[in-house]
Amino acid sequence: MTHRIIIEEYHKLLELYGPQGWWPLGGEYHPGRYDLPQSANQRFEICVGAILTQNTAWKSVEKALTNLRKAELIQPLSLQRIADDNLKEAIRPAGYFNRKCVYLKTFAEFFVGQNDSPPNRAELLKLRGIGPETADSMLLYGWQQPWFVVDTYTRRLFSSAGIITMQDSYQQIQHRFHSALEPLFQSKCRIRVYQEYHALIVQHAKLHRPGVAGSLTQPH
Repeated sequence: MTHRIIIEEYHKLLELYGPQGWWPLGGEYHPGRYDLPQSANQRFEICVGAILTQNTAWKSVEKALTNLRKAELIQPLSLQRIADDNLKEAIRPAGYFNRKCVYLKTFAEFFVGQNDSPPNRAELLKLRGIGPETADSMLLYGWQQPWFVVDTYTRRLFSSAGIITMQDSYQQIQHRFHSALEPLFQSKCRIRVYQEYHALIVQHAKLHRPGVAGSLTQPH
């Protein structure tokens, strides 16, 4: 029953809102484009955004990313070398700029060492400031790896339907989505579904918050 509802909700949300075009690159969304990112710098931009969006609205992140673009800092080597105070000023709109400065510099060093090869999830989680949601966002959108991203909106929408509880761990919720969706899709298609599903949940929850987010998920 749980698996069926997870699958049905994906199709309902996709019919309602259509492809979302996540992750935004260069300040733009790209609906229907599944060949992105196409370069190491684009991959790095996705990862920078994943760090900046922690505890922050995306509109604020966009302002910080705009500042970084103007300063030509959405490149790992440039970001490594910039003075801390200058980086903090650039990312100030995203909030928590002191700690995010440290997170970004730590990640930039890691990224350079990877030579643009996909990182191991466990390695990402060892980095300062990288939790499961941030790591999975990087892997799913940056490196096209099949990790479903669980965020607050996912918890709200599916707990209101009784599919999960707000007390369930990140891993428990992720496992539920993986178990429902993995048998239905080959690897490349599964990645696209994970990308769209996460983005669709966010879109729906934003339009129907705080309590109406579960309106689509009614008993079947």
